[in-house]
Amino acid sequence: MYPIVLASSSPRRQEILKLLNIPFVVNPANIEETYPSDMKPEKVAEYLAVEKVKAVMKSGDSDRESTWVLGADTLIILDGKIYGQPKSQEEAYSFIQDFQGKTHKVMTGIALYNPESKQIVSKLCTSKVTFAPMSSEEIEWYLNTGEWHGAAGGYRIQGLASCFIKAISGTESAVMGLPIFELYDILKAQNYSLIS
Repeated sequence: MYPIVLASSSPRRQEILKLLNIPFVVNPANIEETYPSDMKPEKVAEYLAVEKVKAVMKSGDSDRESTWVLGADTLIILDGKIYGQPKSQEEAYSFIQDFQGKTHKVMTGIALYNPESKQIVSKLCTSKVTFAPMSSEEIEWYLNTGEWHGAAGGYRIQGLASCFIKAISGTESAVMGLPIFELYDILKAQNYSLIS
């Protein structure tokens, strides 16, 4: 298997690549996470995943075009509003307060640069997460764990947030930030085989 450049510093995404025994190097994309103002919220995660791949392609050394590059982006949508990573604990509190007692969408976009075809292909995965009602004390307790740092929506499904997650429709790996089924599907379609 050829090594893949992961355009993300996410430990969760790295764990998933390790689980699949995919060799990789980490090269986080340094982009402003902006998108066209008229873009539908459901399209933003896939758009940003592609932009991350493009940024790594531009920043790399001269042989970057001969390397596989994988980008991913996860956003949460509730009532048409996009929630990314909170910038402070106060913002994380407002996010969790919005989510408690409701169901929101988790949109994860993945993009892959294929050095053989010289093309970027992408996929979007949608999951739904339902939070149980939470008291202000429960929200404070959760946020004081620090799990909200660097997490879309201010929570990590694989951590203590699972105390409050009543239901998931979709896959846990997608909510973690790298949907395994869609990743396998996109790699297979691009003739990158995990089966030796």
